[in-house]
Amino acid sequence: MSQEVMQEDLLRQALDAIRSWIRAEKTPQPNRVDVVIDREDLLTVVETLRRIQWGYLSAITGLDHPVTEPAEGESAQEGHVEVLYHFCEKDKVLTLRVSVPYSDAVLPSICGILPSATLFERELSEMFGVRIEGTPDTSRLLLPDNWPEGVYPLRKAFTGFPEAKEGSDE
Repeated sequence: MSQEVMQEDLLRQALDAIRSWIRAEKTPQPNRVDVVIDREDLLTVVETLRRIQWGYLSAITGLDHPVTEPAEGESAQEGHVEVLYHFCEKDKVLTLRVSVPYSDAVLPSICGILPSATLFERELSEMFGVRIEGTPDTSRLLLPDNWPEGVYPLRKAFTGFPEAKEGSDE
């Protein structure tokens, strides 16, 4: 079997293992596949990738999708955060995409499966306001301890703090 065929088989191996949990699939580049899964399936999918020893977790990132004005005749959609779990194997990237609404921005911790996820989970919580249930460390990672609760600097609604007026105690 040629090296090129083996490389192609890498992504297929991962996709075949998690196929029953995939809601949507997209190939934005030849060496990359993004799959949408439900949050209820996150732990099972991550455990499956670990069990077949497919790749390593390279990052967890977030994308904020705020409420937008609906087009005429459409109803408003609640804002949500899309959480992306990036797994790499050689030059292949498999991204698990999980969406959570602002009103229920909660995901289970994957640290029980992949302990190295703790820093990514802490960052996601601080910057996007996604609560990670069961994460072993909830201390601040990037923001100061006096940062206001409910203010998430990587959500699009965050535009900075108003300038304190000179002579005020703010």
